[in-house]
Order: sequence, then C-alpha cells, then structure tokens
Amino acid sequence: MAAEVYASTTTPNPRSPFCLFPSEHLEKQRFILKGVEVMLSFIAFILEETVNSCISCSPLYFFEFVSCTAFLFTLLLLILLSTPLYQKIGITSWPTVDLGYTGVICVLLFISSCVFASELGNLVQATVAVVFGFLATAAFFVDFILMMKVRGIPFFSKDGKPGQSNGVPPSGEAQPETEKLNAANP
Repeated sequence: MAAEVYASTTTPNPRSPFCLFPSEHLEKQRFILKGVEVMLSFIAFILEETVNSCISCSPLYFFEFVSCTAFLFTLLLLILLSTPLYQKIGITSWPTVDLGYTGVICVLLFISSCVFASELGNLVQATVAVVFGFLATAAFFVDFILMMKVRGIPFFSKDGKPGQSNGVPPSGEAQPETEKLNAANP
C-alpha cells in the first residue's frame, strides 16, 4: 500500500530535453526563421571577407561589423531560446529582448547593405555579399513582423497600458490589500 501512495511522488522525473523545440519563447516557424537568419548573415559575412580591394573601405568595414554581429548574436539568441539556458540568465522579458534585437539588427543590416551597395563598384564578391545582406535583412524583417503578429508589442499589455514590471504596477503605487489577514479576529 505504501508503494502505491508514494509511487507518484518518489519516482524520478525523466531528464528534461536539452533542446526545447519549440520552447515557450521560440515557436517552430520562428526557430527555423532564426536558423535562416544565422545562415544568411554568416554567408554575407564570409562573402564580404572575400573582397580583397576597395576604393573606400568604410562601407565594407561597416557591413562586415553588422553582418558578423548579426551572425554571432542571432546564433547566441537561438541557442539561448531553444535550450534551458535562458532560465539561468536573469532576463525575465525575453520577448522584449528578442523583438528589440531583431528590429535593431534589421535596420542596421538594411543601412549597411545600402551603404555597401552604393560603394561596391563592380566587384562580383561585393555584389553577392550585398545580395545576401538584403536577404538576411528580409529574414529579420519577416521575423520581426511574425513576432508582432503572434505576440503583439511586448512593451504593452493587451489593454494598451504599460505592463507590470517585477510585480510593481506601472504607476509605482502599491495596490491595497483586498482581504485582511485576520478578518475573523478583529
């Protein structure tokens, strides 16, 4: 009899999987899209590295910095959000971080691709790198729109008012208790 009573509470839990696919912060289609973003930004970075001469190298260096940053940080974000590692970091608002990062990288990739395209001359490697830069920009833009469509703006709650931060109401004032602790004993 004791085995039946305690069996459900004493049996070991199976180990949680290392890769949470899909996770609470990364749906299946967004997981695939993040992988595409990583690949496209990596290809753009590698192709930019094959450019061996430039007239004005500042656009090349800017594109190099942005494409490398997009590759490394998107890979890091993909690893964090698809594994339990995100729980070990003190960030509580992953949708806000993901949306902000994706929007900023989308804008920076677009600007760097435009600037690099205007200064590339007639180098084939640079042209192909710019094409992959614009493809990566499109992937980040689709990811940004998909996040907005699925989750909305994470900076606001559903009613359009700013959400709570760390359990404190947005006005900064504490809410009064609705029930007294010792209601039976006045």
